[in-house]
Amino acid sequence: MTCPIDQAAVIGGGVIGGGWVARFLLSGVNVALHDPNPDARRTVEAMLDNARRAHQRLVDTPPVTEGVLTFHDSVEEAVAGASYIQENVPERLEIKHDVIAKIEAGAAADALIGSSTSGFKPSELQANMQHPERLVVAHPFNPVYLVPLVEVVGSDVNTAATTERVSQILAGLSMHPLVVRREIEAHIADRLLEAVWREGLWLIHDDIATTQEIDDAIRYGFGLRWAQMGLFETYRIAGGEAGMKHFIEQFGPALAWPWTKLMDVPEMTDELAQKIADQSDAQSGQYSIRELERIRDDNLVGILQALKSRRWGAGETLARWEEEHCPSQGNPSDDIDTAQPLALYQTRVKDDWIDYNGHMTEHRYLQVFGDSTDAFLAYIGMDKAYLESGHSVYTVESHLRHTAEVGVGAVIFVTTRVLGCDAKRVRILHEMTDEDGQVLATAEHMLLHVNTNTSRACPFLPQLAERLAALAPGQSNLEAPAYAGAGIRMIGWANKEVV
Repeated sequence: MTCPIDQAAVIGGGVIGGGWVARFLLSGVNVALHDPNPDARRTVEAMLDNARRAHQRLVDTPPVTEGVLTFHDSVEEAVAGASYIQENVPERLEIKHDVIAKIEAGAAADALIGSSTSGFKPSELQANMQHPERLVVAHPFNPVYLVPLVEVVGSDVNTAATTERVSQILAGLSMHPLVVRREIEAHIADRLLEAVWREGLWLIHDDIATTQEIDDAIRYGFGLRWAQMGLFETYRIAGGEAGMKHFIEQFGPALAWPWTKLMDVPEMTDELAQKIADQSDAQSGQYSIRELERIRDDNLVGILQALKSRRWGAGETLARWEEEHCPSQGNPSDDIDTAQPLALYQTRVKDDWIDYNGHMTEHRYLQVFGDSTDAFLAYIGMDKAYLESGHSVYTVESHLRHTAEVGVGAVIFVTTRVLGCDAKRVRILHEMTDEDGQVLATAEHMLLHVNTNTSRACPFLPQLAERLAALAPGQSNLEAPAYAGAGIRMIGWANKEVV
């Protein structure tokens, strides 16, 4: 779903607040920001640079028109006119109460308020409010512009309609709202993280492991499983064919063994703090914070893209966002003129699509044209149910032409025309153009309809046959380009003629 609001306010522009700014802007929502730090503008704009870079690598759809960011000198000025307000001030209750009072003084009566607090319960934040029912906890995770999870926590004064409305707004930002059933300190995720953090502190305190060794244990081991299955689904698999019950029976007794110090916490002495800092410097001190952010973002983009292709976990959220933010791609529409080449697909060239010559590499052309074919097939009715019926099309012949260079960041458009079809085949021609209409490349494909259970050609089912027939009057009147149907000339050796 697209975000149901067009104006948000962000109070506090630090690491979390700046991430919220980026998340809103990149979803097309205008943001009014207040942060008293004189350096806030510089740090937020630096984060936005990283967020734009990551977002360009992450999504395969054309960019949403970015929202407008404005800076304001007071809380009251920033929240005026905002439908949703996100508070991100330091984790001190007296500071939050003061800021929330200012938000209430300046906000519209129907504006909703979310707090990024990682520890306080919503009832604690609502204590001095005139209208406490409008505030909930909306706790995100860093980097906010990439990690989709956001914990939504209400108190007894919040209605289900309020938490649902907040969830709809956050889902419109391509986030995954997790509504916590009952308020509790530190919510869900941070309580789990705190358990691992406490164990890590003891391992360093007792000289069992360094910061790098602990991080290696996570990122090379169970962190990979947690990233896409979480805790309990991972353990369900560990139980083998007998499942979770067998896992608990096998490993449950270990819970009584003296493996953990979770009931105790090492005193955070100056010595322990310095040990952790020194080890962290040895581990990562060769990188600046901005470099680490980009390394982190690139890794997250890769994981999310891999999960997206399988519609699994956080990747399902990304896949759904792309479909909702480029609804024209492959969807039948009355706005499409079937007497013209069909405008069904567009995308943007990402930086990892570029080769050593600084241009889009060959296999990315194939990817774009393949996606364009998928958009065409969706347009004529090849949906999930059609595929599950045991029918699809196979590409049996292709011819590509490269006519102009394409650089990073370019928005490219693909139109598709039907050159001909019969009971089992359809011949299509894609033209890739830039924003000025210059033709960048073309691809001609012959598609054969098949029964996937037998891998044999068969006639189109009525669903597709009728759509193709409806396209025929307009598409058959289009003049085929001179290059259509041309093959690649075979070239002999230098002392031979062209054959």
